[in-house]
Amino acid sequence: MPKHAYIKKGFSQSSLDLIERCNRIVVDYQRQGYSLTLRQLYYRLVAGGRIPNTTQSYKRLGRIVNEARLTGHIDWLAIEDRTRSLRDKGRWENPTAIMRAMLDGFIIDRWAGQEWRVEVWVEKDALIGIVGQVANQVDVPYFSCRGYTSQSEMWRAARRVKSHLVDGQKVLIVHLADHDPSGIDMTRDIIDRFQIFWADNVRVERIALTMEQVEEYQPPPNPAKITDSRYSTYVLKFGTQSWELDALEPAVITELISTIVTAHRDELMWHEVLEREKAMRVLLDDALEMVEENDKW
Repeated sequence: MPKHAYIKKGFSQSSLDLIERCNRIVVDYQRQGYSLTLRQLYYRLVAGGRIPNTTQSYKRLGRIVNEARLTGHIDWLAIEDRTRSLRDKGRWENPTAIMRAMLDGFIIDRWAGQEWRVEVWVEKDALIGIVGQVANQVDVPYFSCRGYTSQSEMWRAARRVKSHLVDGQKVLIVHLADHDPSGIDMTRDIIDRFQIFWADNVRVERIALTMEQVEEYQPPPNPAKITDSRYSTYVLKFGTQSWELDALEPAVITELISTIVTAHRDELMWHEVLEREKAMRVLLDDALEMVEENDKW
């Protein structure tokens, strides 16, 4: 793990204890194949009773983690910012290198002929890493709504949905969002706007965050935002507290998505497609080996 020190700084014993706890959480999640955002790390500490659930506590954690990375106490890859990253074109040594990469990524449409098409939509970018990991495993497209889905993206989604409906398939949109005034309303908004674009046969199912999950997993609560225009309606039904999706363990989110996706596919048909895909890969690999033998680059 890359721990590189760029500055020198002394920490209080309480800060050192917190850094040690952070490193234990990071290692535990890395063993499970997950990376963390600062917000997720914060909720793990709150849930473990290590820090209070306050804005001041969150800011303090951010400051300590930042300084601990600069002093070489915390791995630079341990905490990721999923909303800011450099984008660039792919580059290759020679033509056969890109051919090999394309072969490694070769898959056929495994959902063709299935009764259902499934997509996973999540409210926030910060969770796209976790959602994307499981979505790739079960081979479904996924999407970060960034709050309320933009009109242009809803229009594109409706066109995509209608193309599947025309092909005789049913469509399921799996939605995950915070349990707060706007987060609850976002699921309703998706359903309503599909109707505007004449795609009202699509099924939208919210799998998180629900009140049943709040009661089961006991994520740390936050005050619901009084300034939210949907506050009054929310309070009448759920009270003055709200909960963030980030507070759920990544393994829980993974299981929720995996369970609902696999429940909507024919497993026999699925494995038949995988076998056909495997045979195609063998043929492509043999052809590529012949090209590589004559590669003069």
